[in-house]
Amino acid sequence: MSGRVRSDLDRRRIRAGIVFVAPNLGAISLFLLFPLGFSLYLSFHSWDLFGPMRFVGLANYRQLLGDPLFAIALRNTAIFTALTLAPTVLISLAVGAALNRKLKGMALFRTAAFLPLAASTVAMAVVWRFLFTTDDGLLNLMLGWLGLPAVPWLSDPGWALISLSIVTVWKSVPFATVILLAAMQGIPENLYEAAAIDGAGPWRRFRSITVPLVRGALSFVFVITVINSVQAFDQAYALTDGNGGPETGTYVLGIMLFQNAFRFYEVGYAAALAWVMFALLLALTLVQLWLSRREAGQG
Repeated sequence: MSGRVRSDLDRRRIRAGIVFVAPNLGAISLFLLFPLGFSLYLSFHSWDLFGPMRFVGLANYRQLLGDPLFAIALRNTAIFTALTLAPTVLISLAVGAALNRKLKGMALFRTAAFLPLAASTVAMAVVWRFLFTTDDGLLNLMLGWLGLPAVPWLSDPGWALISLSIVTVWKSVPFATVILLAAMQGIPENLYEAAAIDGAGPWRRFRSITVPLVRGALSFVFVITVINSVQAFDQAYALTDGNGGPETGTYVLGIMLFQNAFRFYEVGYAAALAWVMFALLLALTLVQLWLSRREAGQG
């Protein structure tokens, strides 16, 4: 009798678990799994949003690999990621270490450091666009006060990509700082006290204690920064009017995806590009995880 009661109780628990989990599974299926599957399906078709779909197999992928604009977008995205990744990690480490102190008024400084995280990327990109104006922008006015020539921030292809990187770093640093600061606050204080007793200075303590113990958080910041850089769209669109100019200087993969999907209405081609971007991000993430595990094993 007790076994039958226990069996009934287990079945009720299973049914209750299914009832609680079903809404989440439904939402994931509707808003995540279905769009992913449909985009993969679209990548093998030619479709302009209005007419019927036409199956083309791997033609979209072959066209993409032979598209000179894809080579330009891939190159610009790689340079943009490199220009964004190193400053974001280094600045976040420095800001996190500076905020990881028990000083009077530190909460105010932490709030100020995290404000860009709450700001709209598009709105802030528009503000930065005014700052980057060649003739009367604030940045060039400040350079003029120092006796330096004006910089064509958004009118020169090379400087335009640097300007896009500056905006992205400014936007990315607060989130990365939150992650690294949380990891730093989990480090036992007695490790720093013991190192200080042994004569280690602030820089030695930071290099020998802080950095190794936040390696996991650093790996996460690295992966997230790379993903955000490869997927960058909104700040590039706001800075360059969505055309990737000047002279394809900021023509990154996100801009190419948007143009093909919503300007040229080549939805299948855009879906193929999206899956190529996914493959690139997956490969980069796997390489980073492998390197992190290898370093941890050697450590």
